[in-house]
Amino acid sequence: MKKSCPVLLDTGPAARQYRAMAQTPSTMIALGTPAPDFALPDTEGREVTRDQFRGQKGLLAMFICNHCPFVIHLRSGLVEMGRTYIPRGIAVLAVSSNNVETHPDDSPQKMKEDAERFDYPFPYLYDEDQSVARAYRAACTPDFFLFDENRRLVYRGQFDDARPGNQHPVTGKDLKAAMDALLANQPVAPEQKPSIGCNIKWKPGNEPN
Repeated sequence: MKKSCPVLLDTGPAARQYRAMAQTPSTMIALGTPAPDFALPDTEGREVTRDQFRGQKGLLAMFICNHCPFVIHLRSGLVEMGRTYIPRGIAVLAVSSNNVETHPDDSPQKMKEDAERFDYPFPYLYDEDQSVARAYRAACTPDFFLFDENRRLVYRGQFDDARPGNQHPVTGKDLKAAMDALLANQPVAPEQKPSIGCNIKWKPGNEPN
């Protein structure tokens, strides 16, 4: 699943650090795939389910975590995107599925601290047994899955072209274009680029083929 992707353009220390990291792309599952069900706790311990978002014009599931440099690079953009599109009828949620035994910075307590510190406008859910990541075939952080009102996949892939060190601005243009089309009852362009990020930190025996 891990794949080296030379996406960084500058040659400074930060760019060299990120270039040395394993970079994993989205699996790019078939458009039209139905949204798998889920029931996960948020940072306050409340259960959040897929069907709580019935009646929304769309559902965006984002697989993120606290420690990943690719997520950190986009974080303010994710918050801005949520504040813009949730009032317009797109339900947005974030899921952390990493193995916290090997990556304690992604623990539920740390998730709660991040959600409060950065004022997440969306629920931040803990996928302890990683079953939801497996059901969605999430591969990396960040990984994005946008479903229409019938819970059919219309977009999967990158937020935009920004990566740590490549000097592209964080705009969210790819994902926002898909959400704008969905809200306008227009077809979402099928030409979609995979997200790139750190691989999900699977527990032994959980990593998909």
